[in-house]
Amino acid sequence: MVPAEQSADLRDYYSKHTKSDRVDSRLLARIPLLHPDGLRPAVGLGPAEAMRRATKLRSSLVKRRSIIIARLDSYLELLGPAWDACFKADLVQNTPLQLLAAGYGDPHTLRRLGKTRLSKFIWRHCHGHHSEDDAIGLLAAADETLRLWDDSEIDFGELADDIAIEARLALQLSREIDELGRRIEVLLHQQDPTGIMVSVPGVATINGARILARLGDPARFGSRAGARSFSGLVPSLKSSGINGHHGGPTKSGDAPLREALFMAANWARRIDPALAHRYHRLMVQQGKHHNSALRHVATSLLTRIVACWRTGQLYVIRDFDGTVLTPQQGRRLCEARYHVAAELRAQRRTGRHDVGTDRRRKESTSAPSIGPSPHQPTPVST
Repeated sequence: MVPAEQSADLRDYYSKHTKSDRVDSRLLARIPLLHPDGLRPAVGLGPAEAMRRATKLRSSLVKRRSIIIARLDSYLELLGPAWDACFKADLVQNTPLQLLAAGYGDPHTLRRLGKTRLSKFIWRHCHGHHSEDDAIGLLAAADETLRLWDDSEIDFGELADDIAIEARLALQLSREIDELGRRIEVLLHQQDPTGIMVSVPGVATINGARILARLGDPARFGSRAGARSFSGLVPSLKSSGINGHHGGPTKSGDAPLREALFMAANWARRIDPALAHRYHRLMVQQGKHHNSALRHVATSLLTRIVACWRTGQLYVIRDFDGTVLTPQQGRRLCEARYHVAAELRAQRRTGRHDVGTDRRRKESTSAPSIGPSPHQPTPVST
């Protein structure tokens, strides 16, 4: 056996001569290309994988629909604030899109339709959930628009045509998104028949498919630390010899994977007491930013997902004493023990305002003044 003193000296020697700055890290990453014996093939990460393509396409369609919805919202602002209140600021639903696609963004056309026929139209497209009250609100919004604008100032017919085109595009995208969602559900069941991904709190069918598709086979990693490093959520390390410091996340992995984990972590911290405790400690005790705390929670969630996949067991929510909890019980427990005040979360969401210069602010507090000095010169004794 090697004496402990010699092994300690050897560790100190290697730590003194470590190199993990940007140039050396990229060079070390390319060294296995010269020695391919240590490389292992990664299967299921290319564009030929069906679930990977489907989740990527759905994410792209959702972003396109979001752009159209934002444009529709700006069009409705021209008509008046009452329109947005009638639609409850939710233009993704089928009823407002069907109403706008039919050309009823014109207040004159909407008034000619009348309360009875408008109620029937709403009742048919919302499956009986809303009807007469919404019709009365829309007619009141149309009257307000006519009082706000004069016909000579704005052409309501042309504006309604533009709104109808955007609404029809949003409806078509919604139908494609729903169809892709059903395809993704079938593909996820084929790759995860036991339902490990959907058992994770905060990870539903679509988000679970995104994580599994972008991560590949979680069992292919040599360690759970390797999976965390692949996600790019771990902090970067720049060291040279005995000097070094940690920085922000490396972001060297898959960007859609980080997005899916970040979204899942925001919901999982409200259900799992262990993740809620971690988020509460980072926010309240350590003063972390909301996004920084969620990034730590996302890495812990990824570690648990990989562990469940390797063992083939479902994710189980437990209290700190080992008691098994349902998602409803976990949510109530997190709200009671680890509630973060809205004021503190809003404060943590704001960015830092460092004093100095940057690309947006060019003034320097230490720069010499360009004008005369406001102070009187000190007399020089002779």
